[in-house]
Amino acid sequence: MSDSETPANGVTSRAPEAAGFAPERVAPRASGLNRGHAVAAVAFISTGLSVGMTSYGFGVFVEPLAREFGWSRAQINAGFSIGFVAAVSAPLYGALIDRFGARPVMFVSLLLMASGFLIRTGMTQLWHWYAVSGLVSLGSAGAALLPAGKLVGTWFPRTRGRMMGTVASGSNLGGAIIVPAATWIVAASGWRMAYAAFGLALIGVAVAVAIVVRDRPGRESAEPTRKTAENDKSGGLTLRDAVRTPLFYFLAVGLTASAFTHPLILTQLMPHLINEGLTATTAAWVLTVSSVVALSSKIIMGWLSERITARNATVVCLVIVSAGIGMFIAAGSTWLVWPAVLVFGLGLGGFGALRTLVVAESFGMRAFGGIMGVFTFLTVVPIVSGPLLAGFTFDATQHYGPAFGAAIGIFLFGAVVLTLAGSVAKASGPSTAAAR
Repeated sequence: MSDSETPANGVTSRAPEAAGFAPERVAPRASGLNRGHAVAAVAFISTGLSVGMTSYGFGVFVEPLAREFGWSRAQINAGFSIGFVAAVSAPLYGALIDRFGARPVMFVSLLLMASGFLIRTGMTQLWHWYAVSGLVSLGSAGAALLPAGKLVGTWFPRTRGRMMGTVASGSNLGGAIIVPAATWIVAASGWRMAYAAFGLALIGVAVAVAIVVRDRPGRESAEPTRKTAENDKSGGLTLRDAVRTPLFYFLAVGLTASAFTHPLILTQLMPHLINEGLTATTAAWVLTVSSVVALSSKIIMGWLSERITARNATVVCLVIVSAGIGMFIAAGSTWLVWPAVLVFGLGLGGFGALRTLVVAESFGMRAFGGIMGVFTFLTVVPIVSGPLLAGFTFDATQHYGPAFGAAIGIFLFGAVVLTLAGSVAKASGPSTAAAR
């Protein structure tokens, strides 16, 4: 549409162009739900089930697998450590998303996860557990926040923080639903039936992705502004340019530290509570409450990121989650677990949204998939070491306190590094001004 053209609604608009990129024409839409919100809703569900089943739901199966097969906690937790497959494959997924879009990547990834859960129903040997865990992990990298971050950044450039917080909160809602549902299915029909239910649910989400998700706004754009095209293509740094900035490495360390929340704490929280004397049902409800609190935290922290930057909001979350873990250590099996879970959930919730927002605000959307893929690759460190640290220290001490104490140190170190990243961003010049 040229400058002289006037659409039927009487509003004159000018199609943005940046660095020679001619974006698709979009018709202004002042309010109401549209395709972008449907895309966000599917990303919300995909994120919820993917994270809920692999992280929140992991602890539900520890006791049943240990009883049936006689495996130690370290052996079972090593299955979660095989999640390094997801981290290693993340750069490839990021490049595929940048080139082909999030939709095909999400579809295939969900089917890989579904296949893994369905195959788990027939496993009988420890190596089966490890092999299938690798398959589930391979799919999980392309089913949750990596494609969701690209979709939200493209469809909602003006309200990216709030919308990413909303979409990422799906992981917590998924946890709130998955943990009690899986606990009930395991008690009623066994762990194999629970894994079968996981697989069938993911197949349903894959179908929804194929039908609903679109990678780029057309006339149904959720936010038809110049920023949509600019953020998607020309706004920000390439991966090669990003890795040449000091900020990249400060963020890499800080965000990797924050990634210990799931493999070192969340997957071990239910076994910890049971070991302290709580029943499996009560422990499941504690995780459910943490999921609900974390859900609201993602939305709050997404909003906060638009005001104090996502990096600073991540620092806040690291401090809060450290306090919550300390309260869990002190609470044992007393009523103090309930205030502990409120504090822990408030800190835990923000990370899922904030990691993607830190990358987007620091380096733009031009190579978001590739850059986010590299940061996700670095989570191989917590994914591998976190569960093993928890498993070995428990086997040696019959207590999760040492592992949880180590987590507090890691999180506070990450908070310091991310705080220092602010000074690095200011010294780096205009290329990283968004991170200030």
